Amino acid sequence: MVKNFDINEQKYSIRCKYYCGKDPHSVTDIVIATYGFGGNKDNSATEKFAERLISKYKHFGVVVFDWPAHGADSLNRFLPDECVIYFDLAVNYARKEMNAQNLYAYGTSLGGYITLRYLTEYGNPFRKIALRCPAINLYDIMMADITPDEQTKLDRGKEIVRGYTRKIRLTSEFFDQLRAADVRKREYFDFADDMLILQGTKDAFIPFDTVREFAEDNVIELIRMENADHPFSDPGIMDLAISKIIDFFHPEQ
Repeated sequence: MVKNFDINEQKYSIRCKYYCGKDPHSVTDIVIATYGFGGNKDNSATEKFAERLISKYKHFGVVVFDWPAHGADSLNRFLPDECVIYFDLAVNYARKEMNAQNLYAYGTSLGGYITLRYLTEYGNPFRKIALRCPAINLYDIMMADITPDEQTKLDRGKEIVRGYTRKIRLTSEFFDQLRAADVRKREYFDFADDMLILQGTKDAFIPFDTVREFAEDNVIELIRMENADHPFSDPGIMDLAISKIIDFFHPEQ
């Protein structure tokens, strides 16, 4: 079953998508799944993961939502701090309104970065956390793409535009928030036993060694995905990654 719903809390209206089996009342465990910059809740990677998970374990459901200024979201601005708020509202909704007994997190790219921020800013409500190509160097990635003309616009308080299916407006505040919240400078020892990172060796945006160093510094298990690019575009590699994440969430007894 696939259902769209909104979370209307505080001043926000968060567009969400829920995957579960034929009997939603049997769901006890919910995965909060998040994706990368410029994507949306209808992305095929999350759909494939959700279908594989719920076909194997009927007590699992998957919730994915549109980031601010992404997909069908009503906001025009995009700020990392508001992404963390959206994440928290989705977590609280899953616990209180969907009666989840256990929560899990599956964050990809930007979603991995926001998940890491959430852990240090709000605490850890998750039994297990899986991160695929987490954008731990997100500030560096975004800054590397700025032209001199765009930097001048930002310095003057104007916007620049990024995005794919939907154009996303970025201001200097966006970059200021990224710079102020560098997850590489935070510690994750308290969460490490329940975390798994999968990183591709051919990721053009997030160098494998950058992620390896982060994982080693925080004693987090890292799976090296040979020849995987940033989106894990090879179907075989993606299938392998999904299998490893599902096994991590629900190890066979």
